[in-house]
Amino acid sequence: MLSENIKTIRKAKGLSQEELAVKLNVVRQTVSKWEQGLSVPDSDLLIALSQALETPVSTLLGETLAPSKPGDLKTICEKLEVINLQLAQRKAAARQLLHWLFVLVCGAVVAVLAVLFALNSPYLGWDFGDPETAVAGTVFHAFEWLFIRLAPIVLVGAGVGAVLTRGKL
Repeated sequence: MLSENIKTIRKAKGLSQEELAVKLNVVRQTVSKWEQGLSVPDSDLLIALSQALETPVSTLLGETLAPSKPGDLKTICEKLEVINLQLAQRKAAARQLLHWLFVLVCGAVVAVLAVLFALNSPYLGWDFGDPETAVAGTVFHAFEWLFIRLAPIVLVGAGVGAVLTRGKL
């Protein structure tokens, strides 16, 4: 809701993201992230944003009832807390997805290594006099050569990534 309100009010005031960012002393990407709902402004920036857009903070946060009193920070804090909790849940879900992606990459590397060892480099037994077999043997050899050299790096990187992105115990 906050993201949509920032975008709507900014456009209604005829400001570009760049112009609003200059008024707030932030980069344009920050305003873009607010409008996409990827992040939220902290309380100081929220107040500065309301001043730059000449709009009450309560309107930015979606309150359409009676305007809030200048000293009524409790309502603003509660709404910011809800927004921060939603962002934390999104971040946790993204972290879990990344963790399982790393685990999947580790499993795939181990599986391909097992298949290569089981095949015992069959390209050496191929008849390179036959053009079709020669091409297939060369392609397989190139894949195996490249994979064997990159697999340890990918496996270690994915393993470290899986450890770093695991959930808290």
